[in-house]
Amino acid sequence: MDFGSFTFDQRLSEIASRVDDGDVLVGYSMGGRLALRAALRRPPKFGALVLVGASPGIEDAGERLARKRADEELADWIEQHSIEDFAERWEAQPIFATQPPELVDAQRAGRLSYDPRKLAQLLRSGGQGTFEPVWDELERIECPVLAVAGELDTKYADTAYRIAERVKHGRARLVRGAGHAPQLERPGEFADLLLDFLDKHLG
Repeated sequence: MDFGSFTFDQRLSEIASRVDDGDVLVGYSMGGRLALRAALRRPPKFGALVLVGASPGIEDAGERLARKRADEELADWIEQHSIEDFAERWEAQPIFATQPPELVDAQRAGRLSYDPRKLAQLLRSGGQGTFEPVWDELERIECPVLAVAGELDTKYADTAYRIAERVKHGRARLVRGAGHAPQLERPGEFADLLLDFLDKHLG
């Protein structure tokens, strides 16, 4: 889903207005945080939920505050630099080290299409440190949940299994040889996991 807004609440409203009852919602990274909170706002609405490299939140208050401050500093930096500078800095993050150069190059045009001011706004409103964790609310989600992570992305791999343990109808799957973006790094393997999940739960 493409968004026309750059605050967290506005994006949740867009999801609610553009997704029909019984639809499957798939979210990656920040999109996974959006999908998770959309499902918690209206637990009966979705037919299934797929979370890719996503977390219900940072549980430690000190770590959460540190992340919020780091995101604020990054947002300030983004506002003072060009979109080209942002793309270069974003692509240099260790979390993307598993992506081959040709994959990084293929994504660059999309990154260069954004307005740095709106990216900074989104980071301030939807960064990991902005929200209280929702781990204790996961049991309210009624629909089947598939939590996916790349096996090389160990932090989110552990998170995927924790999510699957807490929701009522959850399963976790890892994509071999992939990092934080398994749907991009190993699209065939990711598609197989997704289709198997959908076939089992939605026929």
